[in-house]
Amino acid sequence: MDKKKTKKEKLPQLAVSLEEMLEAGCHFGHAVAKTHPHIRPYLYTARDGIQIFDLIQTRDRLQKAAEFLYQLAKDGQAVLWVGTKRQARRVIRRVTEETQSPWVTERWLGGTLTNWEEIYKRIELLRKLRQDWEKGVYKKRTKKEQAVIRHQLARLERFFGGLESLKKPPAALVVVDIKREITAVREARAKKIPVVALVDSNADPQLVDYPIPANDDAFKSINLLLGELGRWLALAKGIKVKKEKGGKDESKSKSKK
Repeated sequence: MDKKKTKKEKLPQLAVSLEEMLEAGCHFGHAVAKTHPHIRPYLYTARDGIQIFDLIQTRDRLQKAAEFLYQLAKDGQAVLWVGTKRQARRVIRRVTEETQSPWVTERWLGGTLTNWEEIYKRIELLRKLRQDWEKGVYKKRTKKEQAVIRHQLARLERFFGGLESLKKPPAALVVVDIKREITAVREARAKKIPVVALVDSNADPQLVDYPIPANDDAFKSINLLLGELGRWLALAKGIKVKKEKGGKDESKSKSKK
């Protein structure tokens, strides 16, 4: 009997420093009055009435989430990225394009996870309509009928286009702003699907499996943290991506949080 131990796989190194997180504004939470009691262990202090995250803990949680997603991708499992707020959409579309992952950046449709059979029927309809349109099946239809089909196709693309690669429910979700995406989080919990999420100081980290306590309003913060999660996913899939830094901060100002 071979008693040789299986060599443990060497994981990638986290490529995000505390200085980069500080520069991106990952440490800024919401006003002290909006603090959720369960987020307090991840806070460092309050400054000018604004909560400040302990970035050492944020980085530690980012590492744990990245390792979890890395293993899922290694096992060939799909990760669904969810973020419908303006600051998150562009980042999610970039990261999911690079990592060949499914996404939702428009409104989350109730039942996406809990009523997957019906959602999958809409995805299949989208595929069929697009294929028929590209083959010219509808060329003999009247202009009015073609316009109706185009409108239906556009609507299906908007709400289901990001899910088209899924053949079954995803193995995990990555979510930006769990208060805004609470329906997605609740559906994932109901179906026992793990959730990785950026959790701001006004939200409950206990709602998700892998909380990353950080600013989920600032574009730079979202871009840095999701970009790192995406990098690990890409490495697991053997895809080369460049680490993107900076970017225009489209967040609300600190005083408006």
